[in-house]
Order: sequence, then C-alpha cells, then structure tokens
Amino acid sequence: MSQLKLLHLCDSLFPVGAFAFSDGLESATSAGIVSSAEDLRAWIDAVLDEAIGHAEGPAVWRAWQAFHDRDWDALAALNDEVNALKPAASARRSSRAMGLRLLTTWQALHPDPRLEHALARLTHPGLPVAFAGACACSGVGQRESVEAFAYTRLAAAISAAMRLMPIGQTDAHALLARTLARVPQVVAAIADRDADPESFTPAMDITAMSQQYLHSRLFRS
Repeated sequence: MSQLKLLHLCDSLFPVGAFAFSDGLESATSAGIVSSAEDLRAWIDAVLDEAIGHAEGPAVWRAWQAFHDRDWDALAALNDEVNALKPAASARRSSRAMGLRLLTTWQALHPDPRLEHALARLTHPGLPVAFAGACACSGVGQRESVEAFAYTRLAAAISAAMRLMPIGQTDAHALLARTLARVPQVVAAIADRDADPESFTPAMDITAMSQQYLHSRLFRS
C-alpha cells in the first residue's frame, strides 16, 4: 500500500502546482544560458548533484527522521534552514506554496496526527519537508523518500524544458532516464554523509532571481 501511495504522491496529477514553476530554467533559456541539449544536460546534472545532492535531498533525509521521531523542534529548525537556503524570493515562495499544498492535501487524503502537528507548527512548510512528511506518514522508507523526491524534481525540470526548448519527447526522456540512473548513487552519498543541507548554486540562484524581469513568462518562477 505504501508503494501505491508513493506513486500517487509522485504523479504529476497530484495537485501541488509544480507545473507552474521552472526553478529559473525559463530565465536561463531566455538569456541563452541553456540553449542546447548539452546545456540542458549540464543544467539537469546541477539539479541532481547540487540542488538535490546537497540541499533538498539532505533536507528530505533529515525531515523524514524528524517526522519518524516526532522531533518537532528539529523539524521546525530544519524547515527554517531549508527556506533560508533559497536566496531568490520567488524560489522560497514556490517551495512554500507547494509544500503547504502538499501537506494539506495529503492530510485530507490520509489523516495522520504527525501531519496535523506539522501543519500547526510550521507556518511555511518547504516542499522537501512536506514531501518527507507525506512519505514518513505513509510507510515509505527514508532512502526511498529521497529517491522519490529526486524523481519529482528531475521530472518537473524536464517537463519545463520541453515547454521552453526545441527538444523532443524521446530526447527529453532519454536525458531523464540517464539522470535517474545516477540517483541511487547520489542518495547513497546523502545517506552516508547524514549532514545538514547546504547550498551553493549561484548560477541557478541568479536565473531564479531574474525570472521576474522577463517580458513574458510561462512559469511563475
């Protein structure tokens, strides 16, 4: 049953609004920073190795443990750190909006006292924290939760790229498959480090900050 819940959570049909956000990719394509398949491959690698590998992945890992242990002080401190690590205001807003939507929807579908407590304690739950909570309360393992989160982030980035660049479905999914093959190794490194999240993705942060200045936009961020 937990695997079916995880499939539901990771499905693009699940209403968290991820389709409205490109995490700066729209700004990057508009500026010509990402204009080819090679550029997109480098961008997706940065999403996996840096954004997921050092920031959001460790956040999911630590948040899952906090939900499991019912350590609400640790969860609140982690959530504050997750939000603070996003220098672009639009990125913080999108993470908070999707996180709150995820928690409230999952609590409505699968009520759990831990989710209720998190909703009461966290004013602005970030997406990695919310995703970890839904997984932990659904019987999904810690490592599997991080892998699933990585899939949703990578799939969303590829989906955005298909709307922003001249890239076909086959090539886009080939890139996604290539990147997903590296996810277990990245998640294993997260588990081995068991470290606090950290972030150093200046190019991606700058493109996220530049999103608001685009003349016309498909995405909110």
